[in-house]
Amino acid sequence: MAFGIYLHVPFCSVRCGYCDFNTYTADELGGPDVIGASRSTYIEAALAELAQVPERTVDTVFVGGGTPSQVPAADLVRFLQAVDRRLGLAPGAEVTTEANPDSVSPQSLAELREGGFTRISFGMQSAVPHVLSVLDRTHDPERVPQAVAWARDAGFEQVSLDLIYGSPGESMADWRHSVETALSMEPDHISAYALIVEDGTAFARKVRRGEVVMPDDDETADKYLLADDLMEAAGLRWYELSNWARDDAARCHHNIGYWNGGEWWGVGPGAHSFVDGERWWNVKHPAAYAQRLTAGDSPRADGERPDAEARHLEDVMLRIRLAEGIETSLLGDDVDRLVAAGWLDPVGDKMVLTRTGRLMADRVVLEAVGGDLR
Repeated sequence: MAFGIYLHVPFCSVRCGYCDFNTYTADELGGPDVIGASRSTYIEAALAELAQVPERTVDTVFVGGGTPSQVPAADLVRFLQAVDRRLGLAPGAEVTTEANPDSVSPQSLAELREGGFTRISFGMQSAVPHVLSVLDRTHDPERVPQAVAWARDAGFEQVSLDLIYGSPGESMADWRHSVETALSMEPDHISAYALIVEDGTAFARKVRRGEVVMPDDDETADKYLLADDLMEAAGLRWYELSNWARDDAARCHHNIGYWNGGEWWGVGPGAHSFVDGERWWNVKHPAAYAQRLTAGDSPRADGERPDAEARHLEDVMLRIRLAEGIETSLLGDDVDRLVAAGWLDPVGDKMVLTRTGRLMADRVVLEAVGGDLR
């Protein structure tokens, strides 16, 4: 079974209004003198948690956030070296970091690549300035191709771009421009996610007050289909609902581990883990996280051991998202009706989402585990 290490970097220069991840700006943390709040010393706490991980060969490492490129490249390399020294990286291990285009340089990217990182994912989101403004993204769209070129020059094996569609005020032409601009950089992989209004975010408050209006579901679906058409024409194939890759090697194997029920240890404040049938999560605040580790304690906040029914539902929910599909035997008795509805295709002993089914994935999951098709 695949085993991954996830490192959560909780720092951002600006909090994007739509984001509900466990992230903090410098002002929110109280400044560099607060224990655990300093970008320059954060990696020490992460290394202390890594020392608590039982010995397991590591197949993938993923550094996410937040903004991992807010932490010195040398510290991310130190963490990776500690993973290899303490646990051991499998031959050909995939090692990914996310990055903002405006917080990397040729030097930092070269340092990451030389230190063992094989894959980088840039948060492009959009190529249209007014859409980036709605999302509170601060980078110049022109910086993205520059960052991609630097990553190529540094020798990264895989370069990925993240896009978001369905922002208020984003036209179909805007979205086409963003996808075509991303494809013009010839990335190995693209992720495209529909904007979701998460409770408790600044964006949700704007929607509630009527300051911004979300597009309807039909428009959002049309944007997904447009992206799928453009990526297919450019040689990128969907392998998961929101992800397209040039070939099998370009897929994000760390995330595939999640979707296929693999195990991982999440390092960092608020990070989640799943090992030996147990799921747990760490305390959220970086200062509390660092204080626990300084005291020699576990940073865990709480955990659970899902029962068989919960694990089955989760397995269906995740694996049905994949282009490889899921074994028909794992689905309910009503699966034939889902095929008749045009949402699933039988392929050998598996069921695969049709293009229409991809637009209805959440409902398909409910129906596939024994719901009622109406």
